[in-house]
Amino acid sequence: MKFRPLHDRVVVRRTEDDERTKGGIIIPDTVKEKPQQGQIVAVGPGARDENGTVQPLDVKAGDRVLFGKWSGTEVKIDGEDLLIMKESDIMGVLEGSAEKKKKAA
Repeated sequence: MKFRPLHDRVVVRRTEDDERTKGGIIIPDTVKEKPQQGQIVAVGPGARDENGTVQPLDVKAGDRVLFGKWSGTEVKIDGEDLLIMKESDIMGVLEGSAEKKKKAA
């Protein structure tokens, strides 16, 4: 099933952080916080302004973003846990972070 958000909403898949600290200590699931970053899966067409024109969103599918701890609504689509949130809940886009991780590994 495909899901297309409406207006200025986006669908985000949380990305998992490392399960170890830099010192090598494994963090158990019971004390881990939910990640506050993710990858955008789908975006809506944009919000309408007072004149009725659609203002496109600044983010696009595939962008890695940071969002607030309590942002969005958790949903399950095709067995996958996703978040639906407004673009205004996104704090920023992480640029070039995936490339740096690949080079470091």
